[in-house]
Amino acid sequence: MMNSWSLFILALGFLCVSGFNPSDNYLIDCGSTKDTNVGNRVFVSDKSASKFLSTSQDILADTPSNSVTKANDSPLYQTARIFTSTSSYKFPISKSGRHWIRLYFYPFEYKTYDLSSASFSVSTQQNVLLGNFSPKNVSFKEFSVNVTTRDLEITFSPLADSIAYINALEIVSVPDSLITDDASTFDPPGVFNDMYAQALETVARVNMGGPAVSFENDTLWRSWVPDKSYLIQPDFAKSLSKIGSVKYTPGGATLDIAPPTVYGTCTKMNVDASGNDAIANFNVTWAFNVDRGFQYFIRLHLCDIVSTAANQLLFNVYVDSSNAASDFDLSSKVQGRLATAYYMDFVTPPANTNNLSISIGPSSKSAYPDAFLNGLELLKLNNTQGSFADMASVPPSTSSGSKNNIGVIVGVSVGVTLALLMVGVLFCMHRRRKQEQLRLSKTWIPLSIGGGTSHTMGSKYSNGTTMSAASNLSYRIPFAAMKEATKNFDESLVIGIGGFGKVFKGVLYDGTKVAVKRGNPSSQQGLREFQTEIEMLSQFRHRHLVSLIGYCDEKNEMILVYEYMENGTLKSHLYGSDMPSMSWKQRLEICIGAARGLHYLHTGYAQAVIHRDVKSANILLDENLMAKVADFGLSKAGPELDQTHVSTAVKGSFGYLDPEYFRRQQLTEKSDVYSFGVVLFEVLCARPVIDPSLPREMVNLAEWAMKWQKKGQLEQIIDRNLAGKIRPDSLRKFGETAEKCLADYGVDRPSMGDVLWNLEYALQLQEAVIQVDPEENSAIQIGELSPQVNDFSRVDANASAVQFVASNLDDLSGVSMSKVFSQLVKSEGR
Repeated sequence: MMNSWSLFILALGFLCVSGFNPSDNYLIDCGSTKDTNVGNRVFVSDKSASKFLSTSQDILADTPSNSVTKANDSPLYQTARIFTSTSSYKFPISKSGRHWIRLYFYPFEYKTYDLSSASFSVSTQQNVLLGNFSPKNVSFKEFSVNVTTRDLEITFSPLADSIAYINALEIVSVPDSLITDDASTFDPPGVFNDMYAQALETVARVNMGGPAVSFENDTLWRSWVPDKSYLIQPDFAKSLSKIGSVKYTPGGATLDIAPPTVYGTCTKMNVDASGNDAIANFNVTWAFNVDRGFQYFIRLHLCDIVSTAANQLLFNVYVDSSNAASDFDLSSKVQGRLATAYYMDFVTPPANTNNLSISIGPSSKSAYPDAFLNGLELLKLNNTQGSFADMASVPPSTSSGSKNNIGVIVGVSVGVTLALLMVGVLFCMHRRRKQEQLRLSKTWIPLSIGGGTSHTMGSKYSNGTTMSAASNLSYRIPFAAMKEATKNFDESLVIGIGGFGKVFKGVLYDGTKVAVKRGNPSSQQGLREFQTEIEMLSQFRHRHLVSLIGYCDEKNEMILVYEYMENGTLKSHLYGSDMPSMSWKQRLEICIGAARGLHYLHTGYAQAVIHRDVKSANILLDENLMAKVADFGLSKAGPELDQTHVSTAVKGSFGYLDPEYFRRQQLTEKSDVYSFGVVLFEVLCARPVIDPSLPREMVNLAEWAMKWQKKGQLEQIIDRNLAGKIRPDSLRKFGETAEKCLADYGVDRPSMGDVLWNLEYALQLQEAVIQVDPEENSAIQIGELSPQVNDFSRVDANASAVQFVASNLDDLSGVSMSKVFSQLVKSEGR
């Protein structure tokens, strides 16, 4: 006998079948010789769809059903059409408007063709959907485009010496009401118009607190996944389900917006996790991988199945660090009805990082602290070139015909003529501009950032008068000099891309190498970072902090000029590049240098400075691999003497964020300590701090490493390049230091001075040449910091591939600490 849940799903499936009827509905099982039934839909055979296809070859491939993974055993993945040259499908469109484009890919081997090595692009007349695409496993790509022409052409373009392929293809009409013409923005607050013109790529479609929803149970044949894999702190979240209570009201959300299985489940705050329902003050957060530089459309699905009465619950919705919906009251949006489906749309600013977070948290105006979210859709907007890919161009469609060729010929002819006419003028202008640049580059004008009287600081770049290093001053450099130093911001000179903007390698007029960071002039967040960076770095002078040479604010530009760091970021030496691996001693010395820089920030002035974005990408290395902390755009002055913290919006990088700061928005120096603890494990393990491609328990480096550290088996997960090269005592001390940094509460974490002390000690243990000095040891009690030497000879050789070099010393508890303290007493800011 069927249970109530099965009956509900069956009824919902019937409802979906009788739901939206698309005007255009092309479903093709590419490469298949027969029609294929998938749920309640029929994908026609490749032969039946051949009238839509233009290709030079007829290559139909198939693979045994048992070669397709069980989780993706759809028959659509068992066949494919292969293209050896540019080919295209052209579909007549009966009704203009938004359409789904759904592409199915699964690489397998067929005769001499290895689909896993295929590399190709997919485009329409208006948009580049995929560029340099090479599916390595089952891939399903979904796009939503607004078709205004009589036909829609999908072009597959293999890259040089490669092939393209497709397993299945859908072109299906979408209801006009699904996406309206406007959405809200929050940075800055406003309205994003002209959504109709935007093409969208589905990044995630998530059912919060509920099960997966297959396409058979959605009126628009969408699939929804559970939210557990996206949750940052699963313990903070709690699931709730009341599917049968969901109501749809006229003028509000419809079944086409999302099914009851989405609106009838939710993830809410687990207020029991705080220990006190009345003072629960934390956020529930989901994190998503995104592509830097693109804007994203976010649809939040909300249905109050949590409250017992209307107007009780208000909460905040955050996108990254911005409060997108402050004190949000769902009751006011649905006329006080509970369990009523509702949705709201946002468009983000261009992404500065590869992570985007959505958080919900309690409002101080709420009757009780709670927050919930029922569903979420995250879609990528095409860029200004109409592309979803990093590369803006793909090989042209073969059906573009003679019109494109004529256009190219005319364009080239006109271009050549204009070029010849302008050569003489440009030559004269170039000579005059060059002279002007040389003149300007010798007369840089200093500016007082603090608003006081402008003075000049002496340096090799000017003839100014020497000022105190603590002076809040910096150089203003003309934009012409910046263009000259970077060869007009030549893309080949880009050495990095950060949240603020691109970083170029440059050479000043006097031959000095510099790093030139050019910001986005239209970004308000960039302006704040620009001002903060100048204000902070104009005060700092420390060998382990990157020095600011100057800045430029002409022509609405935001440009910062730093000393050039020959060896780039610490991150690039750990993973993601082909740089040679560093030794354990080098890594320890780099950690020590970075710790000294942070220690100086925390203690070098009357009021501490909190970096707020400590990560391996912000630790730079000079030609001698000496570490210097960089990027102070998010830095903030610490609490006053009579305060314990600074209350501020959460900012930083995911994976490194202090969870206490994240929950309470209370910033202290210990937030930097937490982030630095993550860096320590990153240095040890040489892997990203967040890696969604790994099994769930390994995604978050800090959590994964802490599990092994608490088991006393940290050696199991270290960088394989360090195998057999770390002394057990040095590893133990290093692991203990990182563990203390990652304590849940700031009060339990060490200061940066203590962290520095422990790292110096770990280095001494690694070198293991310290002589015992009983007299000095009697005056300096090491206490709990004394290493307890483990007998690694008893470890089963088969337990791990990682082996350690045994220490020559049987007992280091009497180690002389004179060398450890010799550098600490000289450390600036201590």
